[in-house]
Amino acid sequence: MRVDDFDFFLPEDRIALRPAVPRNSARMLQVDSNGELGDHIVGDLGKFLVPGDVLVLNNTKVFAAHLHGVRPARSVGGGGPAQVSINLHKCLDEQTWLAFARPAKRLRVDDELSFGGSLQARVVHKGMDGQVQLRFNASGAQLDKLFHQAGEVPLPPYIGSKRSVDARDLSDYQTVYADESGSVAAPTAGLHFTNAMLKDLESKGIEICYITLHVGAGTFLPVKVDDTDQHQMHAEWREIPPQSASTINQAREAGRRIIAVGTTSLRSLESAVSADGEVVAGQGDTDIFITPGYDFKVIDGLLTNFHLPKSTLFMLVSAFCGLGTMRKAYEHAINSGYRFYSYGDACLLWRSGCDKTGKSDLCL
Repeated sequence: MRVDDFDFFLPEDRIALRPAVPRNSARMLQVDSNGELGDHIVGDLGKFLVPGDVLVLNNTKVFAAHLHGVRPARSVGGGGPAQVSINLHKCLDEQTWLAFARPAKRLRVDDELSFGGSLQARVVHKGMDGQVQLRFNASGAQLDKLFHQAGEVPLPPYIGSKRSVDARDLSDYQTVYADESGSVAAPTAGLHFTNAMLKDLESKGIEICYITLHVGAGTFLPVKVDDTDQHQMHAEWREIPPQSASTINQAREAGRRIIAVGTTSLRSLESAVSADGEVVAGQGDTDIFITPGYDFKVIDGLLTNFHLPKSTLFMLVSAFCGLGTMRKAYEHAINSGYRFYSYGDACLLWRSGCDKTGKSDLCL
């Protein structure tokens, strides 16, 4: 499909710079399986779920992945000291990370970078589009500690370009159930949940299970090609625990609904389906790219925020509900004052065929 098919006009003032307070007071646009729209708040989510529904959440934890580095003057080949901005986006091993460098032209292989304190790294590889591979001078828990000391929360560029990171972001840009450190961006649909809301949903018979997908900075990269078939997704690491896979498979066998909280949860599950249709526990990279025409195998419902024009995530929700339906939903959201992107409002989407009794046709 043409990437331009997924374009739309978004007024600048619709970009949220702070989240709703309390978290679950954010607005929620429900898009029914027949395309009907309804205005609600996230705190109403339980009204649209029934006992036996399974809610799948991504428990990844954002770490201080935005680093400001200095490359010392070179003794060979010239060049004085240079400042470089580094956004880590994928862990390769306990000491090595892929990162986006700005400006990357200031770096060469074997350059040494200092990030303040005792954190240092060597450039071991330089790729395309500003991507570099860095090997740090620490590993494991010690490296995590140094990241925390030297780095800052990597707010998305559409927020970071408008204001500086501050103390509020340390808690605002983290889900209340964050547990597994490794993301450079929050799974933003999960930012709307409170601990009290989770307990209330469980008390109503909603099953909650967790997977992990470490969100990479590639999620913010624009699609630079004209045709979706030419776009290459950046791989992200994900893990589906055995208990979560079992819970989901049992629910599907019984014809109960699976609702993903966030596109990261959806992508994790849809990339882990075996030939016989079961979700397989395990870990590894996923670069699944979902566009209209995709046959969803696991997910019946999706809670997600509002996404960028021409982004891979708007393509995903258009695959889930239909491009025409999502164009109508986004037009309604813009005209009704919904707030967009990471700190914005949410929409609850239902795949065509899901009924309101909690039955899924994926398993029937």
